Amino acid sequence: MTTLSSQIGAFVSTLTLETLPAAVVEKAQACLLNAYGMGLNGHATAFAPVARRAAIAMGGEVAHGATLLGDGRRTTLPGAFLANSALFHGRAQEDSCGAAHFGTVLIPMLTALVEVRGYPLARLIPALVAGYEAGGLLESAFAAQTTPGGFRSTATYGAIAAAAAAARLMDLDAARTATAIANAASFTGGILQSFTDGTDEWRYQPGLVAQNGLVAAELAREGAIAAPHAIEGKTGLARSFARVEAPADLAAGLGTEWATLRVTFKPFPVCAFNQTPVTGALVLREELSGRLPDAVRVRMNPYETGYAGMDARGPFNSISGTLMSIPFCIATTLIHGVPTTRHMTTYDDAEVAALIDRTTLVTDPSVPVLSAIIEVDTPEGTRVREQRMTPKDYAYDLPTLSAMLRRIGREEGVDMAAFDRLEAFVTALPGGDIRDAVAAFQLPLAGQVAA
Repeated sequence: MTTLSSQIGAFVSTLTLETLPAAVVEKAQACLLNAYGMGLNGHATAFAPVARRAAIAMGGEVAHGATLLGDGRRTTLPGAFLANSALFHGRAQEDSCGAAHFGTVLIPMLTALVEVRGYPLARLIPALVAGYEAGGLLESAFAAQTTPGGFRSTATYGAIAAAAAAARLMDLDAARTATAIANAASFTGGILQSFTDGTDEWRYQPGLVAQNGLVAAELAREGAIAAPHAIEGKTGLARSFARVEAPADLAAGLGTEWATLRVTFKPFPVCAFNQTPVTGALVLREELSGRLPDAVRVRMNPYETGYAGMDARGPFNSISGTLMSIPFCIATTLIHGVPTTRHMTTYDDAEVAALIDRTTLVTDPSVPVLSAIIEVDTPEGTRVREQRMTPKDYAYDLPTLSAMLRRIGREEGVDMAAFDRLEAFVTALPGGDIRDAVAAFQLPLAGQVAA
């Protein structure tokens, strides 16, 4: 029987370093470096300490468990997934595959599994790619329907991504990988309300999603039976979440249209959809030479303006609210320049609040996704900045990522030796030792007490 689960399972179960195109391997290495590097740069964020305490409360310290990165204690695999995903998600500068942030799900999970179980590093990149391909295939097909319905793509498609990645790391055959994927389709979900309310649940979703993916793969390995039509069936994922029928040829592009290659990175600590508006606002700020406009209009695609929290105008009391808000990000950038975490956590800036009041968000279907048109009114007239960008503009290579991560690291007081270690680990794959990556996280917190 040929189903979507079986087609995806057959594809990802064959992925090896030898069968992957060089460009895909290089992009996967960039994803690893970005995730680890942003984890280092997020060492002072508040979310990982909360998750660490919860992980230790639930699972305790485990002598030969997975390391809580940036902390040093060891705990259960699920606990490490929860805490390390929160660390990697702390700055909101994780990678993006469409509207999904699979790196925050996959990389903490795979790192912990390799550390605890000793899986060969030769499987790390193929497993990571397996996750991006399985999750990215479904995100691309259905996110346009599930996102307006209130479902977060990271959670909705992340469980399937995690199941595929875990199955590849565990070297499951095609049939068991298909079962893992079908299991994960039943374990999926995750809503967007936290963005609307400016709260923190989204920081912790990826760790829970990784847990569900691993459970899906473990059950498959032990002989569980799962619905073959879990994705395309009458009450499967496509119809239940997206309210559409899955295309019959959905899996036809596997191996030629690589989801991994469309993964993007974030130069600023704001939502992925706000990267381009901030870029355009920085150009306008230079043109205005420090003068503030009388009024601002921001035109963006309805998929982005309709995303939870994007139209928020305040008052704000959390970075979960400010990083999503298009008006806040535009106003902060026009006033202060490149947004930093300090800017994004300043909630009582009267000048920013006043400019937000003069900013209008306009939904414009003619503006492509990842683009923005910003119009500013000044006494001399109206200036227009049309900032059209595509995923390729944010698909940084390793040298570009290295420079960006180190720039942020200097702002956050990170020891540059930590980046040296991480880059050496990533570029040496499949050689090296996962302990080299884990050890890098002890440097930024040297002398600090574990949270």
